[in-house]
Amino acid sequence: MHEAWEFIKELTNPESIIRYGGIALLIFVIFAETGLMIGFFLPGDSLVFVAGLICGTEPHLMEISIVTLTASLSLAAIAGNLVGYYFGKGVGNALFTKDDNLIFKKRYVDITKAFYERHGGKSLILGRFLPIIRTFAPILAGIIRMDFKIFLLHSVTGAILWIGSLSILGYYLGRINWIKENVEWIIISLVVVTTIPIIQTWRKEKKR
Repeated sequence: MHEAWEFIKELTNPESIIRYGGIALLIFVIFAETGLMIGFFLPGDSLVFVAGLICGTEPHLMEISIVTLTASLSLAAIAGNLVGYYFGKGVGNALFTKDDNLIFKKRYVDITKAFYERHGGKSLILGRFLPIIRTFAPILAGIIRMDFKIFLLHSVTGAILWIGSLSILGYYLGRINWIKENVEWIIISLVVVTTIPIIQTWRKEKKR
């Protein structure tokens, strides 16, 4: 049990993912967080930012350019959304009646549904920057059978904006000594900033 817990801790630590798994594990984590229900707890935002930072300051760890990094992670995010879409299309409304378990909580779907009702198809773009939403938005799009062309357009746009902005931001800001020496605080800030809208949506949904 202790070993399993340590593994989970490492899997949610952006620097550990990059240092031990390299680009392959990076791609898998982004794919899982955007396409598999069990991926909602993975550190997408901070991972992309730190990947860009390391690419710019310690290129020997991944040995790829920022362009290749951004393109690879964007494709992983698009592929993840496609898997989520077809999963939602296959499972249908059954997901709304699924019982809570150790991994799945029905409120995750409710939060995503409330966010989707407010923003429509743009949820697939805006939701890229929000944990939980980016995992369940493509699944919900599949459940309601959103037109595939519209889904794909929003999915690709969201992936490029999300991955591109955070990775390039990390790439250039990482050259600033203060940023590099305080990566942990940057990660915490990202988590806080991206979690606030989720909490607000959940509270509004709870009141309704």
